[in-house]
Amino acid sequence: MPFVDTPNLKVRPLVEGFRGRFVHSERMTIGFVDVDAGARLPEHAHPHEQVTTVLAGEFELTVEGVPHRLTTGQSFVIPSNVRHSGRGIVACKMLDVFQPVRDDYRS
Repeated sequence: MPFVDTPNLKVRPLVEGFRGRFVHSERMTIGFVDVDAGARLPEHAHPHEQVTTVLAGEFELTVEGVPHRLTTGQSFVIPSNVRHSGRGIVACKMLDVFQPVRDDYRS
């Protein structure tokens, strides 16, 4: 597995207030995502399984209409094709892991 200098990865804007740096392996994508306080992620779904972890801050993740308040160190598993949205309650650092690879997040 090649070495990745994560802080020097290209920053990719996702939606307003969400910026990510992505590492891709053969079968998964790992995203290091910065979220601004108050930024909103519109409701969406995708075929990828996703595990979201809050590394710092506080994030409200709504999954199938049910809000979940995640704080530092907490994770949520989102199955494939499940509708979800979110918002930064405060500025956040997040770790998102997707399987299979998110080709749409390749630079």
